[in-house]
Amino acid sequence: MTRPDLNLLVTLDALLEEGSVARAARRLRLSPSAMSRALARVRAATGDPLLVRAGRGLVPTPRAAELRARVGQLVQDSEAVLRPVGKLEVGGLVRTFTLRTSEGFVENFGPALIARLEAQAPGVQLRFVSKPNKDGAPLREGAVDLETGVVEATTSPELRVQALFRDRYVGVVRKGHPLTKGRITAARYAAGRHIGVARDPGQDPIDAALAARELKRKVAVSLVAGFAAALALVRNSDLIATVPERHTGQLRAGLHSFAVPVVLPEFTVSLLWHPRLDADPGHRWLRGIVREVCGAQR
Repeated sequence: MTRPDLNLLVTLDALLEEGSVARAARRLRLSPSAMSRALARVRAATGDPLLVRAGRGLVPTPRAAELRARVGQLVQDSEAVLRPVGKLEVGGLVRTFTLRTSEGFVENFGPALIARLEAQAPGVQLRFVSKPNKDGAPLREGAVDLETGVVEATTSPELRVQALFRDRYVGVVRKGHPLTKGRITAARYAAGRHIGVARDPGQDPIDAALAARELKRKVAVSLVAGFAAALALVRNSDLIATVPERHTGQLRAGLHSFAVPVVLPEFTVSLLWHPRLDADPGHRWLRGIVREVCGAQR
């Protein structure tokens, strides 16, 4: 079956609104002869004369009268679909966004983020979900709108990425711990009992940095990406945790933090999203809010 020429809808709409070939031609900036040819094509497509002569003018057939409102709405809807998105009215936005974040992000950045949204867009709801792994499927499948994390070689190349902040590792112990007194050397640091926090212990940068100095730490407890759990253990023991500084700011309240006495690489925490949401006005606005909040908290 031959697909109909949808451009004829615009022609039909103008003819039915104006009730005149000449006026419809002026409205669409066509010559009268071109409009007459277009009317002939519309008649052939619909199988109805649509406009018939009555004295000096044209009158619509019953079929034309039936189509008039429908055609007008179709043209308006089509124009709306093809029109560039207008300015987002944030105050009236009603939407739920899902953010997938590593442990510590909600505690550290969540309150400021929620306060911004309550002030600017009270109809927006945030849904935070944990990030047990770096699988990009939730973003790709639409289960997640935004994600925070460190971009690695395994990160899906199709994802959009924007840096949020730089972070570094710090050591953390309880108040009154022996490491709160005196100079912390690499040897003193390594000699303590540590909490290992890494998805892959074999690639822990702390162990690599100590090995370069021919030192090795004793890992008394191993956790898989559990910063909150690590710091909870530190509060009531002589264990040492080494965690990201900015990402755990609120979680470390009441504890003693110190610079790690070996060189560890800094890293960038980024915002990730799927390209299908790149031009979405609401999503773009939320990305800006997240960047502002993370940039403001030093």
